[in-house]
Amino acid sequence: MNKLIILTGPTAVGKSRLSISLAKAVGGEIISADSMQVYRHMDIGTDKIKAKDTDGVPHHLIDVLEPDEDFNVVLFQQKAKEAMDGIYKRGHIPILVGGTGFYIQSVLYDIDFTQTDSDTTYRKGLEQIAMVKGPEVLHDRLRLIDPVSAEDIPAGNVKRVIRALEFYEKTGRRISDHNKEQHEKTSPYDFRYFVLTDDRQYLYERIEKRIDMMIEEGLVDECRRLLDMGLKDDMTSMQGLGYREIMGYLKGEYDLDRAIYLIKLNTRHFAKRQLTWFRREKDVIWLDKSMYNRDDALVLKELLSHLDQ
Repeated sequence: MNKLIILTGPTAVGKSRLSISLAKAVGGEIISADSMQVYRHMDIGTDKIKAKDTDGVPHHLIDVLEPDEDFNVVLFQQKAKEAMDGIYKRGHIPILVGGTGFYIQSVLYDIDFTQTDSDTTYRKGLEQIAMVKGPEVLHDRLRLIDPVSAEDIPAGNVKRVIRALEFYEKTGRRISDHNKEQHEKTSPYDFRYFVLTDDRQYLYERIEKRIDMMIEEGLVDECRRLLDMGLKDDMTSMQGLGYREIMGYLKGEYDLDRAIYLIKLNTRHFAKRQLTWFRREKDVIWLDKSMYNRDDALVLKELLSHLDQ
């Protein structure tokens, strides 16, 4: 059985730097489990690792799509498995690193995303409703048929809301039930699933400092360049945290201070949802960084001790 390491946790908890030390210690290669770092030209808002900071560790699924291309969990699973095949052939261990829990789950349990119908008429109708009446209308509809999914999926994530509604329309089943069944499958990997966490207030302070740094590094100018490239609000890439709020500022909906406030607020909410997701996962090894004085060397030592078991 092939080995697989997962290193995840909420945004800003410090996954990237630790993952590089981990990869060097075990002979690993990193696969980004992030829904936004796949996009080229989107570096600041995604907190994308710079090539000079990788310390020679190969990273996969970063800068592989243009911002006008769609990306979803099905594509992620496909590309991640392709990357893993190459990593295993090189005799290395794949390390999934990122905070998108559903993406991680899709690989870990080899979730079946086989579509029952390729007809996109219903989906396009929902997209039109979201555009004309707003995403809340679709989210209210989802809450009626599948309250579990409605709790998991924020109204702003229109693509996931539509996917859940479309699944119910085509199969007569709730996608939350389907996902639960898939999750109960046995993983085909010999895996260790690590979740980094930290004191909530400390984590929120890190989030705020990171966002202030993004603004200083030029997030607004990055968004302007994306607009100049012809990107639209309804594209998958433009739904990312930081980008949608700055786009609102650039369109004159509110001032920059309000945009920064919204990024911080929405990112804190996102971190909270991430932790809720990971608490529901099984076979997870939690590592609270505050218990190790936030010393990456001590956290790494603990990680490696679990890999030896």
